[in-house]
Amino acid sequence: MQQVYFDNAATTPMRSEVVEAISEVMRTNYGNASSSHSFGRSAKVLVEKARKTIAGYLNCSAGEIVFTSGGTEADNLILRSAVRDLKVKHIVTSKIEHHAILHTVQALEKEYGIQVSYVNLDANGDVDYLHLETLLDTEEKTLVSLMHINNEIGNITDIKRISDLCKTYEALFHSDAVQSVGHYSLNLEDVKVDFLAASAHKFHGPKGIGFVYVRRDSGLKPSITGGEQERGLRAGTESIHNIVGMETAFKLVCDNLDTEQNYLKELKTYFIEKASVVIPDVSFNGQSGSLNQSTNTILNLRLPNSKVDASMILFQLDLKGIACSRGSACQSGSSQKSHVLSEILNSEDLQKPSLRFSFSIFNTKEEVDYVIGVLKHS
Repeated sequence: MQQVYFDNAATTPMRSEVVEAISEVMRTNYGNASSSHSFGRSAKVLVEKARKTIAGYLNCSAGEIVFTSGGTEADNLILRSAVRDLKVKHIVTSKIEHHAILHTVQALEKEYGIQVSYVNLDANGDVDYLHLETLLDTEEKTLVSLMHINNEIGNITDIKRISDLCKTYEALFHSDAVQSVGHYSLNLEDVKVDFLAASAHKFHGPKGIGFVYVRRDSGLKPSITGGEQERGLRAGTESIHNIVGMETAFKLVCDNLDTEQNYLKELKTYFIEKASVVIPDVSFNGQSGSLNQSTNTILNLRLPNSKVDASMILFQLDLKGIACSRGSACQSGSSQKSHVLSEILNSEDLQKPSLRFSFSIFNTKEEVDYVIGVLKHS
């Protein structure tokens, strides 16, 4: 039986170079980066080198990169401080954001009585930019929180257009870019977001480490208090080995971005074409079937059989050694349907099984053939 991992939107396997870099740091650089002796100074050098490397690829200042435990912490840091410290009274988001955004915004609405507006979406799940502009036309201090790439249907949001709109209306802009950092080139001098969240394990780095971009002089305050690490924005001893692992993964993916994305685009194209031939009436949710309007790493397909539950098909695929998902891994085990698909599909299509396949450079066309063959008989 083959083992096929098509759930890379949930997490990616670490590159061997990353494992080696992490192991080396754990063996030789075990000092606390806040200590003043030579062991601490050596660790501090590694942290600041990683910060400078990441900032260089994003075209921002090293001082604007703050290390966190991952995307969820980064999102919470931004949203909570924006309301608590920057006095944001109005948050604009969408109903298909990751729950790290949605649940945090809902909690802030209850805690602080802020106004929350949800921008309209079209039938494919794309943002209605004209409606967004009407929501920005307010005297209340506003923060827009819209993800760059949707983690379930792969839609690419035009964050350059949104950042320009936010500047016009003097609103703050935060983007959860967990599914795009490491997959797309981002120039933060051109795309003037105020805040951006990323997570290393989505681009072949380790789990438990990520970063947040915080535009200079934003006024953001920490959510985790204690020491003065991370320029006072994130207390706690830095995880040196994970930071170096993230730096290594980010450097590798950025240096090979065009080659790897071309490979992923070819692989996704092959999956779409093969599925369309072998499985009559297969459909693709959102923009995931479009090679121009969705990420190369995510394909969310809908099978024509309305009598078979998606969870049963996932079970059958798992028995055949195939890993994929119904949607976000954070909702795994939940009996509820995808909140993303519930927003864009009609009741009839919601009854049909939908599966998310997500790819990495370690996947092959032979694996696609195997998966399509299993799906045909599911």
